[in-house]
Amino acid sequence: MSEDVLSRELQTETIDQPRRRFVEAAAMTIAAAQLGVIASAAAQTGKSASKIPAIKPGTNTSFKSLKQINAGLLNVGYAEAGPADGPAVILLHGWPYDIYSFVDATPLLAAAGYHVIVPYLRGYGTTSFLSSATMRNAQQSAVGLDIIALMDALKIQKATVAGFDWGARTADVMAVLWPERCKAIVSVSGYLISSPAGNQVPWPPEPAFLFWYQYYFATPVGKAGYEKYLDQFNKFIWHQASPKWNFDDATYNRTAASFKNPDHVDIVMHDYRWRLGLADGERKYDDLEKRLAALPVVTVPAITMEGDSNGAIHAPSTAYRNKFSGKYDHRLITGGVGHNLPQEAPQAFAQAVVDVDSFS
Repeated sequence: MSEDVLSRELQTETIDQPRRRFVEAAAMTIAAAQLGVIASAAAQTGKSASKIPAIKPGTNTSFKSLKQINAGLLNVGYAEAGPADGPAVILLHGWPYDIYSFVDATPLLAAAGYHVIVPYLRGYGTTSFLSSATMRNAQQSAVGLDIIALMDALKIQKATVAGFDWGARTADVMAVLWPERCKAIVSVSGYLISSPAGNQVPWPPEPAFLFWYQYYFATPVGKAGYEKYLDQFNKFIWHQASPKWNFDDATYNRTAASFKNPDHVDIVMHDYRWRLGLADGERKYDDLEKRLAALPVVTVPAITMEGDSNGAIHAPSTAYRNKFSGKYDHRLITGGVGHNLPQEAPQAFAQAVVDVDSFS
């Protein structure tokens, strides 16, 4: 999430409030208009928006098509589905997750006529660096450029970009730095752009506790611990972030395979250390990061989403509403849905992609 935005929100909190009050305040979101029949630009025919059919989470366990392509600094592994001439949709995962967060949403969108691309981010799965000399850098602008490079390699000029966690941050970054490449975005947990300088504001103990791993990763023992207990660590984060999601071992193990990427630990460490100003980025991204540090407004059409049982730290929707100036909707997804919203509520996520596409 955007520590900058959340820090400002928390300045109104007192440190002696009980934990329950904080968690409730942090989870507060305002549900906007319910799903309705609206004109679909996605189909590019003027027809009404597709109604995504119901699906039981976990229905699908694999992707039909997995591919590799050189793009920018990377050889990117990605899943692809749907008609090649359909409106492009790019789905982006976060940490500690991977493309299987979208294993149910992808066929739903493909069936609705979309050309769906689901890449492994740098440091995950079959995505690898083309050069051993490239810095294992996870700063927000670098990851955003990865997706622009992927779009260029796939000859996709414009796409709807949707994601959660690191993926939502990347969608936000792309929307403000390259709005001409983003038809619309879906950003789970809202506006997640931040900066090392903006993350220097101390937090009260309760939100700091929820971000415990960020401080653990700041230490050498934290890196060693993550590497040694990788699977136990990430499964623990899944339980913390989605306390009501009863995933089975097979579901976790499908994703855990992507953490065996040789660059995974370095990428994760750099992401969280860079956010706190404890690791340098690359000077070639300074201009982009300067623009992002101003926390610019997202002008493209957007839908933000939140699960009603998100156990990861997140801001209330009221904290970031003014960061979206285009056509906008916010949706609270109920029923015990946690942080990994696309995998826990694939129908709702896919419907948001269809609907935001129609906004434009």
